[in-house]
Amino acid sequence: MYRIYIVEDDKGIAEGIGSCLTSWRMDVKYAADFGRVIDDFEEYRPHLVLLDIKLPFMDGYHWCREIRKVSDVPILFISSAADNMNIVMAMNMGGDDFISKPFDQSVLVAKVQAILRRTYDFGQNDMMIRAAGAVLNTDDNTLTYEGKKIELSRNEYRILLVLMKNKNKVVSREKLMETLWETDCYVDENTLTVNIARLRKTLESAGLANLIKTKFGSGYILEAEE
Repeated sequence: MYRIYIVEDDKGIAEGIGSCLTSWRMDVKYAADFGRVIDDFEEYRPHLVLLDIKLPFMDGYHWCREIRKVSDVPILFISSAADNMNIVMAMNMGGDDFISKPFDQSVLVAKVQAILRRTYDFGQNDMMIRAAGAVLNTDDNTLTYEGKKIELSRNEYRILLVLMKNKNKVVSREKLMETLWETDCYVDENTLTVNIARLRKTLESAGLANLIKTKFGSGYILEAEE
C-alpha cells in the first residue's frame, strides 16, 4: 500500500484528498504540526508528498528543500497560487508536478497514480528491503551483501523482490510466474526453473548459498531470522 503524506493546512481540503486517496487503497497521513513537517516525513517514510505552498510557519518551498536534503521522494505541489512564477519555482525547488486549486479529484488521482507508476516500477515497494543480512535496493535493482553490490538481471530482481517481501513464507510457483508475466515476457514452468537456478547461482557467488529453498509441491521460501 502506497503511503501518501498530505501537507495541507485547510482541514477540509486535506480530508477530502485523503478520503479520495484512501478509496484507491492508499495509506494517508496528514501533517498536524506545521513546524515539524520534516520530522513527520522521516518517521512516516511516504512514497509521495502532496505539498501546499502557503502554510503556517514555513511555506511549502521551505519544506520541499528540507525533504530534498534527505530524500528523492516525489513531491506534488497543490496550490491556488498557480501563476507561472510559482509553478516554475515549485519545479526548481525539486517538485515533480503541480496541480492548481480548485481541482477535480479524478485529475488529482490520475496525477498521483502517474507519478507512482513512474517512480516505483514494481508495486508498493520500500526503497530498501532487508533479509538474511542482504539489502535489496528497489531504486537501482541491486543487492548488497557484506559491503559488496551484486548486479541482478531483471528477472532475478523480480523473483528476489517477491521472496524477500514474503520472507519466511512459501511463495507458490504460480505467484512467481505471475510476477514474471507482468514483464510482458512469456513464462512457463521450465522458464521459471531456469530463472530460479540462475538467481541461486548469483546468490551463491555472493556468499548467500542456500538462501532460497525449494518446498516441493508448494513453491519456494527465503528463510531469514531477522
